[in-house]
Amino acid sequence: MKKLSLPSKLYLIIVFLVLYAPIFYLIFYSFNSGESMNNFESFTLEHYKAVFDDTRLIVILINTVIVALLSGLIATIIGTLGAIGIVSIKDKKMRNVLLSLNNVLIVSPDVVIGASFLILFTMIGVKLGFASVVVSHVAFSIPIVVLMVLPKLLEMNTSLIDAAKDLGASKRDVLTRVILPYIQPGIFAGFFLALTYSLDDFAVTFFVTGNGFSTLSVEIYSMARTGITLTINAISGLVFLVTVLVVIGYYFFNNRTKRIQEGVQR
Repeated sequence: MKKLSLPSKLYLIIVFLVLYAPIFYLIFYSFNSGESMNNFESFTLEHYKAVFDDTRLIVILINTVIVALLSGLIATIIGTLGAIGIVSIKDKKMRNVLLSLNNVLIVSPDVVIGASFLILFTMIGVKLGFASVVVSHVAFSIPIVVLMVLPKLLEMNTSLIDAAKDLGASKRDVLTRVILPYIQPGIFAGFFLALTYSLDDFAVTFFVTGNGFSTLSVEIYSMARTGITLTINAISGLVFLVTVLVVIGYYFFNNRTKRIQEGVQR
């Protein structure tokens, strides 16, 4: 692997500073005993204690996690089957049309998606709340899962499927014992990415939440409108920590899967 030049290293350092400095600045002041981010007085955990003492915030946090896990799981199942269906289409024009439609959903503004779902739910009489949020999150997560699974499907040798059929495997056996194990890294990549997108989504969720139900991103926005407090810093720090743990978990799982596959190939 070619080593990076000094200008390239400096450029990367600047980029990461711009991206992460505001986050660490926010987290740093979540440990401030003062009431603002103007001056750091002394170290304290009182803002984190206030978060865990607030029953409503805990309920909202649980709601956020449940929505993320449920929508991520449903989107992974639908997206994986959708990717398999797209790859199995022999007509290249039709396949490209479906892929283009899938990509359009990814690049579409969240505001447009959120407003569209709001209009849809209003028209069909669906009450805004838990169900509307889950359905919306599933909808914008499916295209992400499809994009994560497709590369693994395309690099898969079709002779594996032909060999399984020659040995008497049914369509179900081919799917569960050949295709799914092979594309497993892509499936988990799609799930973790859908989970992350759901956890920090605001724009779509803002449109489809109703009275009595909220997620953490919407709640943080509501709290910020009444005035910035260091409790918001603490909540944001916890969300960032959870996101980092999800990424680390995916990294270790992905490495473990690669080692297992390399061992089987040997």
